[in-house]
Amino acid sequence: MSKAKEDAVKKVTTTEAVKKPTGNETLKTSEKISKWWRELKAELKKVVWPTRQQTMKNTSVALVVTFISAVLLWGFDSLAKLGVQGLLSLVG
Repeated sequence: MSKAKEDAVKKVTTTEAVKKPTGNETLKTSEKISKWWRELKAELKKVVWPTRQQTMKNTSVALVVTFISAVLLWGFDSLAKLGVQGLLSLVG
């Protein structure tokens, strides 16, 4: 077996013991949190926030689409109700 294959097999088959907490993890966790917070603030600075006009336009489009969808759903539901009532009147 080649050296690369032996190393790959060795990596797959070996297991490392689980490390017990030593007390230093709190410092590492706080460092991770502060790093995450700094990165979050940096990313939020890159965001292009919509203007008030864009927000109003997008909101009105969403409301119109929602209203049209509700009317269409109501129409299909009414047709289905009429169909079921028609079938029931034929049977009963």
